[in-house]
Amino acid sequence: MTEPKPVESWLTDMDGVLVHEERAITGASEFIAALESSGRKFLVLTNNSIFTPRDLRARLLATGIDIPETAIWTSALATAQFLDDQRPGGTAYVIGEAGLTTALHEVGYVLTERDPDYVVLGETRTYSFEAITKAIRLISDGARFIATNPDPTGPSTEGPLPATGSVAALITRATGVAPYFVGKPNPLMMRSALNQIEAHSETTVMIGDRMDTDIISGLEAGLRTILVLSGSTGGHEVERFPYRPTRVVESIADVVPLVSALS
Repeated sequence: MTEPKPVESWLTDMDGVLVHEERAITGASEFIAALESSGRKFLVLTNNSIFTPRDLRARLLATGIDIPETAIWTSALATAQFLDDQRPGGTAYVIGEAGLTTALHEVGYVLTERDPDYVVLGETRTYSFEAITKAIRLISDGARFIATNPDPTGPSTEGPLPATGSVAALITRATGVAPYFVGKPNPLMMRSALNQIEAHSETTVMIGDRMDTDIISGLEAGLRTILVLSGSTGGHEVERFPYRPTRVVESIADVVPLVSALS
């Protein structure tokens, strides 16, 4: 067994790791401060495609966590980058909000309902029957089907909400066409994040609160992984999975001393 290389960069999930709903998780701001003082490159990742990085920075700042806009990587940004790589200057019919439409505009995509190259499904709090029907018809007519992430539900103060994965399943049932999901657990999300900060998988750690998205995508991308038990996956559930994170800790507060220890 070779000794692991020193950690030079960090990727971390946002919800369940740094924040829960609109509250910072204890140790989150100290973790970001430790990264910044160490000079290590880092990105905060989220499958949420509703918000732009500027929106998310404001949301985090309201909880007391100060993260630069450039250090936030969303499934919307990863989706836009993927489409720009696949078909530069293409066209898309989009179901989503500002985070997704802005990202696609910024890579030069034209948003249209007329014979688009892609139907792109993202997160929104206002899924409409009319928009879903339009997507079904366009896909049936030959548009390629892309979705930002496979999450079936999203959190809210009132309880879970149907999310991208659930609506994608509805469209798939109606068309017989499954989407290509860009966000976690697709390791493409990790690789795009690594490229964004010019980092290497062998010297990067991924922190997440879900075994079935954060940890598996980090593992498949070749990263070391840390599971925090402050979010979705409970400690009693870890052994049910056929793969394991590199470390399991209670919360992000336990990762703060590791920033210097693993460097």
